[in-house]
Amino acid sequence: MTPPRRPATRSVASVEHGTDAPRLDPVDPRGLVDLGTDLLGAHDSRELERYIDADLTDRDLEGTSFSDCVFESPRLGATRLRGARFVESVLSDSFAPELAAARSTWRDVRVERPRWGSAELFDADLRSVRLVGGKIDYLNLRGARLTDVVIEGCSIGELDLSGATTMRVALVDCRVGALDVTRASLTHTDLRTTDFSRIDGLAGLSGATIDDLQLSLLAPVMAAHLGLVVD
Repeated sequence: MTPPRRPATRSVASVEHGTDAPRLDPVDPRGLVDLGTDLLGAHDSRELERYIDADLTDRDLEGTSFSDCVFESPRLGATRLRGARFVESVLSDSFAPELAAARSTWRDVRVERPRWGSAELFDADLRSVRLVGGKIDYLNLRGARLTDVVIEGCSIGELDLSGATTMRVALVDCRVGALDVTRASLTHTDLRTTDFSRIDGLAGLSGATIDDLQLSLLAPVMAAHLGLVVD
């Protein structure tokens, strides 16, 4: 499917055809203390802290909880974040050839301009999350739960939502190479204004909202899926 040109941008708050928009709370941590990373460790609990240019490469932060924290330009290459929790926090300009954050929790979080290679977020729980800008080669959200999530203006090589459950999720003005929705459960999931080169697991699109242009581009794939002969 060749990505079409979009004539205009639609607001995230737009509600059409009964599709509810994501409900996001503002994220603005205050009264932060600037700290280094020497004391950070697995299963730790950190609150009201700011980390600037933190190099967390190959650090073990499994099960660590961050509440009301800000990360500015962190390097997260091979950082072990399995089961970590980010609550009311901001990550800006993060860099990670591989983001290892399976089964992590993200609540009231803003992620700005990430540069991630393989982002392993399978079985993660994302609630009230806004991801803006940046580039992600492979975003693995298999089996994840997404509620009130906006991904806006992001370039994603492959977005894997197979087995995921989504509620009030919007992809806004994104470019996605391949979208996999095999066995996904999508509710109030708005895919309008986003371009896809390929969609796998077509039956999993049930419950999503698309626009007329996307429908016309999907027609050959849908016909093949249903075994229709178009003559």
